[in-house]
Amino acid sequence: MAQMKFMCDAERCIECNGCVTACKNANDVEWGIQRRRVVTLNDGEADEMSISVACMHCDDAPCMAVCPTDCFYKTDDGIVLHDKDLCIGCGYCLYACPFGAPQFPQQNAFGERGKMDKCTFCAGGPAETKEEEYQKYGSNRIAEGKLPLCAEMCSTKALLAGDAQDVADIFRQRVVHRGHKDGAWSNNPRASTDNLAYDAARKG
Repeated sequence: MAQMKFMCDAERCIECNGCVTACKNANDVEWGIQRRRVVTLNDGEADEMSISVACMHCDDAPCMAVCPTDCFYKTDDGIVLHDKDLCIGCGYCLYACPFGAPQFPQQNAFGERGKMDKCTFCAGGPAETKEEEYQKYGSNRIAEGKLPLCAEMCSTKALLAGDAQDVADIFRQRVVHRGHKDGAWSNNPRASTDNLAYDAARKG
């Protein structure tokens, strides 16, 4: 079974925010919610670089561990989803997530934040009808055999999405092409047995 993951190639990201716009268009999220954002490091410096950040659908997701209502669940292909009907807006997931993925639409009296929202890897969520699913969670492109729109619309293909092994292979090929002789696995004992990195390095 595939394990779906995101990865952003910082060497390719040009901070165009196309992924952010694509996510907004695909999921029609309410004002104030930003499921994906582009973060720029060392802005204005010679070593400036940008990365696109959203829910990373962690293998051992801290949001799932701290949720008091168990509104989070993981699909067979590793996508971390949530049930808005169970969410009480406590914000524990926001504090636990290292990527700041959980979003809350409001900040009212007594700390009430509204139902949590986050990236669903364009896999929708629990609902009885497609209309209800779209209204609560956005589009379900995975069910249609498509990848998340943010990755598909990335003009430089900096944002990769798909099976973790396929994403890793693509990135490894890029690293080798950029001139890293051993495919960026120099401290990894598997480096000499990694056929893709080894063969590409020798050909280069």
